[in-house]
Amino acid sequence: MATFNRTHPFSLLQCYPFLNSKWERGELFKFGIRAAVTSEEYLLDGAPENIQLPRGASWSVHKFGGTCVGNSERIRNVADVIIQDQSEGKLVVVSAMSKVTDMMYDLIYKAQSRDDSYLTALDAVLEKHKLTAIDLLDGDELASFLSHIHHDINNLKAMLRAIYIAGHATESFTDFVAGHGELWSAQLLASVVRMTGVECKWMDTREVLVVNPTSSNQVDPDYVKSGERLENWYSKNPSMTIIATGFIASTPENIPTTLKRDGSDFSAAIMGALFKARQVTIWTDVDGVYSADPRKVSEAVILKKLSYQEAWEMSYFGANVLHPRTIVPVMQYDIPIVIKNIFNLAAPGTRICRSTDNEYEDGQTSVYPVKGFATIDKLALVNVEGTGMAGVPGIASEIFGAVKNVGANVIMISQASSEHSVCFAVPEKEVKAVADVLESKFGQALSSGRISQISVIPGCSILAAVGQRMASTSGVSATFFSALAKANINIRAIAQGCSEYNVTIVVKQEDCVRALRAVHSRFYLSRTTIAVGIVGPGLIGGTLLDQLKDQSASLKEKFNIDLRVMGIIGKDSMLLSGSGIDLSKWKELLSQKGEMADLNKFVQHVSEDYFIPNSVLVDCTADSHIASHYYDWLHRGIHVVTPNKKANSGPLDQYVKLRDLQRQSYTHYFYEATVGAGLPIISTLRGLLETGDKILQIEGIFSGTLSYIFNNFKGTKAFSQVVKEAKVAGYTEPDPRDDLSGTDVARKVIILARESGLDLELSDIPVQSLVPEPLRATASAEDFLLDLPKFDQELSKQRQEAEDEGEVLRYVGVVDVVNGKGAVELRRYNKEHPFAQLSGSDNIIAFTTERYCKQPLIVRGPGAGAEVTAGGIFSDILRLASYLGAPS
Repeated sequence: MATFNRTHPFSLLQCYPFLNSKWERGELFKFGIRAAVTSEEYLLDGAPENIQLPRGASWSVHKFGGTCVGNSERIRNVADVIIQDQSEGKLVVVSAMSKVTDMMYDLIYKAQSRDDSYLTALDAVLEKHKLTAIDLLDGDELASFLSHIHHDINNLKAMLRAIYIAGHATESFTDFVAGHGELWSAQLLASVVRMTGVECKWMDTREVLVVNPTSSNQVDPDYVKSGERLENWYSKNPSMTIIATGFIASTPENIPTTLKRDGSDFSAAIMGALFKARQVTIWTDVDGVYSADPRKVSEAVILKKLSYQEAWEMSYFGANVLHPRTIVPVMQYDIPIVIKNIFNLAAPGTRICRSTDNEYEDGQTSVYPVKGFATIDKLALVNVEGTGMAGVPGIASEIFGAVKNVGANVIMISQASSEHSVCFAVPEKEVKAVADVLESKFGQALSSGRISQISVIPGCSILAAVGQRMASTSGVSATFFSALAKANINIRAIAQGCSEYNVTIVVKQEDCVRALRAVHSRFYLSRTTIAVGIVGPGLIGGTLLDQLKDQSASLKEKFNIDLRVMGIIGKDSMLLSGSGIDLSKWKELLSQKGEMADLNKFVQHVSEDYFIPNSVLVDCTADSHIASHYYDWLHRGIHVVTPNKKANSGPLDQYVKLRDLQRQSYTHYFYEATVGAGLPIISTLRGLLETGDKILQIEGIFSGTLSYIFNNFKGTKAFSQVVKEAKVAGYTEPDPRDDLSGTDVARKVIILARESGLDLELSDIPVQSLVPEPLRATASAEDFLLDLPKFDQELSKQRQEAEDEGEVLRYVGVVDVVNGKGAVELRRYNKEHPFAQLSGSDNIIAFTTERYCKQPLIVRGPGAGAEVTAGGIFSDILRLASYLGAPS
C-alpha cells in the first residue's frame, strides 16, 4: 500500500508533462496523495502483519450492480442479503450507484470542453450521495462518510480544474475520476452493514487488483501480483465480510485504471478466483438468463443452468448474460456463477458452471439441445469473391489484416470450401471504412479480374443458436433451418464452429425478430405452435371456436400442438389478443372489448405482431372479397384454411395463380371443407392422383340440403311441402332458392374438376336450376314459398315416371374427366344404386378411376351442418400442424 501511495502522484504527473505552473503541479500532487489514501483511515491501527487470508469454499462472492444500489432503500436491501448469507466469509463487489458512472464521465467531458457547468454537475454528484448517506447512516458512520466524500469532492474539483485548463483528459485521469462512484458506494454499504452489528471492512480494489492494459481496449489481470497484494491487504484488514469496489484496478505502475465494459462483473469473477470462493453470485434486476431476449420473444424462459461455454457463446452474441471475459477467471477453479434477481429473491436464478455427464438430470435441458438464442443488429455483410482467390495462400490474412488496420470488429466469418469467396459481418457504422480499405488493398486484383467484386450488404442481423448438447444431438441444424424456412426467412450467410456449440446465421434485419421467434418457438414452445385468426365468427366459425376450446388442452398435452386464437374478426367488430383469446368467453369478449373491424390490422396482428412464427387465417365466410385476399396472405407466409368456395371456383387465372404460389412456397392452403364439409373428398381425390391413378368420372350428391329434399320427396308429398319442411328443420339457407338454384353444387363441381386437371370456368358448367323461371325474380323468400306449390306438377310427374321404372330422383354434380366437362342436373337412379340408399342430409361421392372402374370408390356421410363443417375445418388445421412438424 505504501508503494501505491508514493508512486501514484508521480505517475499522474507523468501523464501531464505540459502542466508546468507550480499551482497546477501542486494541485495534482495534493490530489494524488489524497486520492491514494482514501481507504487508509479504515485500516486497523496496529493490525498484525502476519494474518493470512483463509482462501477456499468458506468464501462466497456477491456482485451488486448499479440498479441494486440505486437508492437508500435498495442499499438496505443489499445489506440484508449480505447479512442473511450464511457463508463464513463474504466478499461483496459493488458498482457505483445507478447513473453515477455516467455522471462522472459527463464531468470529464464538460471539463475538457471547458464548460463551466462541470462544477454544478459535481455538486449534483455530491448531493446525491450526501442525501443517500443521511437517509442510511447516523452518528460516527455518517460523519466519517461525509468527511471523506467532501475531501474527495475537493480533490476532484482540483483534478477537473486541471483538465479544464488543459482542455484534455488522458485515459488515466478519466479512469481515476470515473472510479469514484464505486469508492463511495462501497463505503456507504460497508457502513450500513456495520450499523447492523456485523464487523465489516471496505476494500479499494486499486490497492489489490493489478491489470495489464492490452491493445484491444481491454485488460488482462495479473493474478500473481494481485494475489500478493490481496494477502498484504488482508493481513492489515482482516475481516470475514468485505465490501470491495468493482470496475476499478491499477496497472503494474500503480496508475489507476478500470476494467472497461462490465468491469464490476469482471471484478467479482477475479475476486472469486483470488479467494477460490465457493460461488460467485451476480445480482441484477432480472430473474436469470433467458432463452432469448424477452423483449423480442414474450415466452422466453429462464434457464436453470448453463455451461461456461454456453454462457460465453451467448454473451458474445449479445445476450444479456455476462461479458465473455467474466467467465474466464472462475473457470480455472470450477467456481459456479449464479445470476439472481435482487428484486425477486425467491427466483432460483441461472447457474453457470462446468458441464457434467449428469448435468441435465433436472429434466429441463434434456428436452432442449439448444439452450438459447441471441441476436446482434445493425450489421453489414462484406463479401469478397473471385476465381483468383481459390488456392492462393494468404488471401484471408490480407483481407483481415486490412480490416484490422481500420480497427473494425469482425463478428462472423463464412467461407466456402471452394475458396471462391469470403464473407464476414462487421458493425454497419464501420463498413464504409472496411470497404474502402479493401478496395484500396485489392485494387490491382479487382482491375485484373482475379477478384471479381467486393460487395456490401447493409441492414443485416446475426442470429445465433447456442447449446452444448447440439454437438451430440442429431438433427438440431435440420430443425433450426426447417423452422426458418417455414417462417419464410432467407439466410444470407452461415457459420458453425467444429465444437458445434453454436450455429450462426445472417439474415435481413427486418426479418431478425421473426427468425428469432421462429427458432425459439420450434425448440422451446410446443413442438408446433400456431397463431390462429378466425374470420367470420358466425354459425360455422362460432362452432369451430367451441371445438377449439374443447380440444386445445388435449392437443397440447397429447400431441404437443399449441393452437392459439390471436384474433376474431366479424363484419363490424374484431377482438385481438397478445397471448391468446380465452375461448370460454370469446362471445362476451368480442361484444364487450371488440374494436372496429379492420382486416389489414387484423391480419398484421395475427401474422406479425407476436412471437409465434406460424400463423393461419381461417376464413369461415362465403365472402368473395375475403377470398380475394388469399394470394396476398399466402405470399406473406400466412397459411390459409377455409370452407369458402369462392377462391377455388372463381376465375380460372386467379385460381391457377393461387395454386402455383402454394406449390412454390412453404405456405399451405387447405380447403377440404369447400366440397364435402367434414367428408374427405379433396384428400381422397389427391390421394388417388398422387399414387398414379387416373380419374375417369366423379359423380355425387354434394348438397346436404338437396339430399334431404329428394330423400323425402316420395309418396304423395309435394315438392313445395318438402322444401318448406327442410327450411323449418334448418337444412336450407334463409332463402331456399340459394340451394335450389344449383350454384353451390356447381362451385363444388368446378373445384373437383380443377383438382382433376380440367381447366374449366364456372360458366362452363351447365346447371339445371330447380327454381321455376317465373319465381327467380320473386322479391322475398316468403313470397317464393307461397308461390312454389303452383309448380309442383312438373316435378311430381318426373317422380312418378321414375317410380314406374323402379328408380328415384337425385340432384347430382358430375365431373366427366374423360370428355373434359361437368354438369349439375337432376338424374334418375335405380333403387339399388348407392345414391338411392341415402337418408337424411347425407352426401355421397363416387370416384370412377382406372383402378376403381367396375366398382367406384364411394365416400359417404353427413355433408351439411355446422358441427361437421367446423370439424372439417378443424381437421385441416390439424393437418397444417402435422405439416409444420407436429407428431402424426
